[in-house]
Parts: sequence; C-alpha cells; structure tokens
Amino acid sequence: MSDKIYVYSVGMSKFGKFLDKSIKDLTAETLKSVKSDNDIDLSNIEAAWFSNTCWGMTDFQHSIRGQVALTSNGVDKIPITNVENACASGSTAFNGAWTAIKAGVFDCALAIGAEKVYQEDRAAMMKGFITYTDVERTRTLMEQMQKMAAKQRAEKAASQKSDEKQKKKGGHSVFMDFYAAGARAHMKEYGTTQRQLAAIAAKNHNNSTMNPLAQYTFPMTVDQVMEDYEVAYPLTRAMCAPVGDGAAAAVLCSEKFLKEHPNDKAILIRASILRSGSWQRDNVSKRASTAAYKMAGLSPKDINVAEVHDATAYGELEQIEQMGFCPLGKGGPFTESGETEIGGKIAVNTSGGLLSRGHPLGASGLAQIYELVTQLRGDAGKRQADNPKFALAENGGGTIGSGPAAMCVHILEAL
Repeated sequence: MSDKIYVYSVGMSKFGKFLDKSIKDLTAETLKSVKSDNDIDLSNIEAAWFSNTCWGMTDFQHSIRGQVALTSNGVDKIPITNVENACASGSTAFNGAWTAIKAGVFDCALAIGAEKVYQEDRAAMMKGFITYTDVERTRTLMEQMQKMAAKQRAEKAASQKSDEKQKKKGGHSVFMDFYAAGARAHMKEYGTTQRQLAAIAAKNHNNSTMNPLAQYTFPMTVDQVMEDYEVAYPLTRAMCAPVGDGAAAAVLCSEKFLKEHPNDKAILIRASILRSGSWQRDNVSKRASTAAYKMAGLSPKDINVAEVHDATAYGELEQIEQMGFCPLGKGGPFTESGETEIGGKIAVNTSGGLLSRGHPLGASGLAQIYELVTQLRGDAGKRQADNPKFALAENGGGTIGSGPAAMCVHILEAL
C-alpha cells in the first residue's frame, strides 16, 4: 500500500473541432505530450485507465476503446481499463489509477481521456447527450422544463430574433435545459442575476486567451456575453460550453517509483474522491467535497486555485458554493467582486474552463488536472495564479435525480 501518490507527468492536446483527426491521433498527440513533459519512459507504465464516452455513438467503437487507442500507439500488453462515466469519465479514470496505486497493486499508472464530440450534423450530435441521463425519465422532464423556460422567456420579453437564431443553430443538449432550470431557481431564491452569470463566462473567456491549448482564445466582455443569443433562459451561448474534440492525460506514481525515478516537478495528490448521485433528496457535490477535504486534512480556505465543472456559467456558480469557496447563495456577488479572477481570493478556471478551454467529455477531467499541475509547478505563464500551494478539481458527470450522476473531487499539493 502506498501512503503518498503523485502526479508524475501530464499531457494534453489542443482542444477544438478536428474532423480530420481520429481518437487514435488525439491519443498519440497526448502520449507525446506526456512523454515530453518529464521525459518519462512509457514502458514504465504498468496499467492504464482510458476514458471515452462518444466513440461508440460516432464510429461504433463501443468496446475495447482503450485497447484500440493505446495499442495503436505502442502502449500494449499492460492491464487497460475502459472508463465511461459521462462528463466525469476523465476524473474517474484518474481516481481508478490512484486507487490501484493506493492499494499497492501498481507503482506507475496512466489515466488518459480522448474524445471526439463534434459532428457536422449538429442535431445528431446533440441527441447523444440524453444518454448521460436516465433516458426513460428524461423525455418527460424535458417537456416540463421547456414549458417553464418558455414562460420565463415570455415574462422577460425575449426577442423573436433570438428564438430564430436558436432554431437555426440546430438546438442544444438537454443539459443546457437542466442548468437553465437550476439557474432560474437560484435566481428566484437568492437574487442572483443574469449579469452575474455573464461575469463568470466573461472571466473564463478572458482566461482562455492566455491558454494556447484552449478551444476558444478570444476575449469577451460581460455585455458581449449578455448580448449573445439565448440558448435557454437565462443562459446565452457564451455562457455554455462548446462541443469539441481533444485529449488529456496524467501519469500517477507511488513514492517508491518517485524515489527510483526522481522528478522535481511531481505533484502530491492529497485526495481523490468519486461519489454517485441519488434519486433521493441529495447533494452529491457537498458529499464529495466534504470527503475530499477530510481526506486531505484541509478546508476550502486552504485552496488557492480550482478547476470546476462549468458546463455552463451557472455550473461554476453552483460549484464554487458547493466546494465551500463562498457561502451558499453568494456565488454571484463573489464572482462579480473579482474574487475568482486570477489574483483574486481563489483563482477559478484559469484554463478558461469548460466554457472556453472546451469540453471533450472524456478528456475534460484530465484537462483540469493538467491545468492544476501546471499552476502548482508555476508554469502557467500569463495565466499563472499567485504562488499556489493547494489546488482542487471538481468534475461532475451525467444527471441522476436533482444533481450529477457521478462526481469527482481531487485535491493536489505543490511540493
């Protein structure tokens, strides 16, 4: 059993829309990045966890995805575990590798996620998102939420022009309706404003201009976010993560391996938590974060930089509250005051987050790890947070009941 587990090396491809690249290609790019990060010999990897959610839907590669992607790139013969856990797949792969090393089964393991979400047929692409829910229950719920959103639009006098733009774009994923419903409830209960949500999106878009691997690298003002077309009230397009492709990875190791292969850029994993949602009244985000802080022996006030699951701007608002970075209901004012900016009380989504770095589902959780390791090493360049010591990654996946079906929280420490 290993007492201490480290992130030894990380890698990531450029995120974007790549019709000319395959999962194998993206895997190759990321393995090359992992190897060059610390000149690690990939033959030292004893096991791998491969994360992907869409390959079966797009190319009928439903099974042995990791074996197909990795053996094509020279990583073979070792145990390869395939991970599919909706948007939390990459973080779940990380937790799987961590668990195996913690148990003393392996000393060096790879967690890698590669995903191609983008298709030219937008309607077909969006239909796939329903599979990250209890499909049997979701169709009825969608109808109810869409009626509520339509009523809200009427009350806010949303323009017919915005509705026409939405239709021309081919619709959106069911999760945008889920997030919009959560945002409306938060606005009603706590007085959160649409402009505060826009401040989150603008911050993340501006952070991504300093991240060369981000899908979007253009700045946005709060007003520009507000003026973008409506997806589902109160969310505009700029408040919603784009679809795209990409891959990211991390090599984890035991203390024994680190002593045998010294690396002054290794980062300590203080906590790795995976929890599941429930149809009963539940708060899986709070359960997961509480467990992570307990394992790490830390509290929210110790965290200096965080990557949270901002599939929408409301997602970030909700999670900075649930992670304990600000009081419940205060996420809007906390953000609007600048506390989550680089240089603020806690820098959140310095990478640009899902909103702007991009959200290739199976790779997103590991892209968070890539960013936080880069931050803790002090290698983030213009987007570098001020000398961070502790970092937190929160990544949710799918929907069960009123919250995520899967939830991972990891806490890392600079040595």
